Amino acid sequence: MARKAGIIGGGVIGGGWAARFLLNGWDVVVFDPDPEAPRKVGEVIANARKALPALSDGPMPAEGRLTFASTITEAVEGADYIQESVSERLDLKHRVFAQIQQVAPDTPIGSSTSGFKPSELQENAANPATIFVAHPFNPVYLLPLAEVVPSAKSDAALIEDVKETLREIGMFPLHVRKEIDAHIADRFLEAVWREALWLVKDGIATTEEIDEAIRMGFGLRWGQMGLFETYRVAGGEAGMKHFMAQFGPCLTWPWTKLMDVPEFNDELVDLIAGQSDAQSGHHTIRELERIRDQNLIGFLRVLKERNWGAGKVLLDHDARRRAAMPVAVPGDGPMECARLTVLPGWIDYNGHMTESRYLFASSETVDAFLRHIGADVAYVGTGFSYYTAETHIMHLGEAKLGDALIGTVQVIHADEKRLHLFVRIQKEGAVIATLEQMLLHVDMKAGKTCAAPSAILDRLMPIAKAHKSLARPETVGRFVGQRKG
Repeated sequence: MARKAGIIGGGVIGGGWAARFLLNGWDVVVFDPDPEAPRKVGEVIANARKALPALSDGPMPAEGRLTFASTITEAVEGADYIQESVSERLDLKHRVFAQIQQVAPDTPIGSSTSGFKPSELQENAANPATIFVAHPFNPVYLLPLAEVVPSAKSDAALIEDVKETLREIGMFPLHVRKEIDAHIADRFLEAVWREALWLVKDGIATTEEIDEAIRMGFGLRWGQMGLFETYRVAGGEAGMKHFMAQFGPCLTWPWTKLMDVPEFNDELVDLIAGQSDAQSGHHTIRELERIRDQNLIGFLRVLKERNWGAGKVLLDHDARRRAAMPVAVPGDGPMECARLTVLPGWIDYNGHMTESRYLFASSETVDAFLRHIGADVAYVGTGFSYYTAETHIMHLGEAKLGDALIGTVQVIHADEKRLHLFVRIQKEGAVIATLEQMLLHVDMKAGKTCAAPSAILDRLMPIAKAHKSLARPETVGRFVGQRKG
């Protein structure tokens, strides 16, 4: 049975939380008094459906059920987790928490607040131990960071469970050990924001020039190394101490105005807004969101390929999903072994899935089958493996960006040394490609074929026997250029 997340507040952040839970298989109930909330949340989720699957190299779980509640009580009753994302007014948050705890006094309640401390949120609460900060970053459905901030009144065991819940939906819970106004990330961002306002006000730089300075330079470094690791590298072989000795004295120079804020008046607002309109006004907000999402997908997948930074979170999430997938079992037909989503990098200039990705899809399918019979990574570590000797591929249909694919395996023949497989790649029940493969069991050290051990054959041969009763695919043994009739 799917778990339930109660989302209170359906703005950009609340909609992002809803998308993150929903696309990870949770049922989601949203409460927001705004009559436009279903449309707004729906648009955020539509963006997420196009973006989040592109970060995964395995199948997404079946999407949960989304509903909109007419009351807070309806939204949180029976919830396993509650996320509050209402306006940044402490009195409003207190009223929301009071209503929640009338029906869900023991359910974890995370607040998306960017400024309030958990002890402030917990004031006069029926059960302060369950209220904490879970501060995300937009877009919540793509960026993994969530600052988890408890107070002295928080239930430590509950906080640990919350962190595990966040990991399960692909997030990175950063446990902030001491509560402080604005937590960690926003305090840093506020310092940069103050300096940027002065640069614009004093006529030194426009909004566009400031953004270019960030995205063409240090922003690219920060995205994969952060601040201190970046400066450690800047210190050269002598390291961080050299960097501090070299650049430390500049901290006494009157460069910045970090403690001095420009007067926030209509003139400054008009100046900033006018420059921003000139910079980005030719795009709608939805267009900017889609541009942002596609860029983030590219950055995150590069980090994933290198198991670095946020990419580690994505790899861990894939591994969790893979471990939770039910083991394929022989049935009345070929074995379903893989579920995949067509990603942006899989598409050619025609807008179709490129040939190499059909081979990748087949490889994922066969690898899952090999894991099922015991020929997994641990087995390869013993010095033995199945090698692909031949592959024949037929293209029968087309796949496009975002399509959900299923890979199945039919064993045509198996003996001690050989494994003859027929792989079908399906989309919406139709076969769009078949791949016929011959695999040989190999002693990698000797560099030659050898008999597979009984531990593998005991799992393989019953499947091969069961598959003998299946209709033999008409194209088995087909050669390139052979006529169909």
